[in-house]
Amino acid sequence: MSPPLSRPPAGVPQSGGNIKYALVALILLAAAGGLYAWRSSVNRDATQAALPAVPTAAQSQPTSNPRLDDIPPPPPVEEKPEAGAVGPRVVTASGGGCEAKCVGTSPPELAAALQARAGQARRCYNSALASDSSLRGHVSVAVRIGPGGNVCSAVVAANDMGSPVVASCAANIFRNASYPAPHGGCVDANVPMSFVPMGQ
Repeated sequence: MSPPLSRPPAGVPQSGGNIKYALVALILLAAAGGLYAWRSSVNRDATQAALPAVPTAAQSQPTSNPRLDDIPPPPPVEEKPEAGAVGPRVVTASGGGCEAKCVGTSPPELAAALQARAGQARRCYNSALASDSSLRGHVSVAVRIGPGGNVCSAVVAANDMGSPVVASCAANIFRNASYPAPHGGCVDANVPMSFVPMGQ
């Protein structure tokens, strides 16, 4: 009788073959892990490139104050050849009942509107105060309001502050507005303003 054959069953590797399979499995696993890591880094870079840059605190600061940007510029200086340069000229509206002597009466709403404009003129002072912290004083603006509430003129009547920029800016605040109509014709109003730093 011949000895039985000692062959392993079909599909079972012979001894020493298991190490080859384990080594191939590790190499495939390392390659799959490397591919996953590479794809993740590419996706992360693409996501970061697609996101908008977040502004820093220094970048988000506006370069100008939007409240001060709506202040109208001072009026142009008119020059006369025979007399040289003169100061800001009186801006008058043609017609509108502004030419004659003003004999109208001011309603209470008009006084309140002029006072509100005086409060807005503080922006002119605050802007100038940023460059000169010792700036203080009084400015008075003479405003002529026509029978329809239109501004006939607004000029600086007094300025003991020594800053023509603040005074001219304040006059512009009054020029660029319309007011409640006075009764019986145009009226002249003198609006005094006192400018000192807040808290003093």
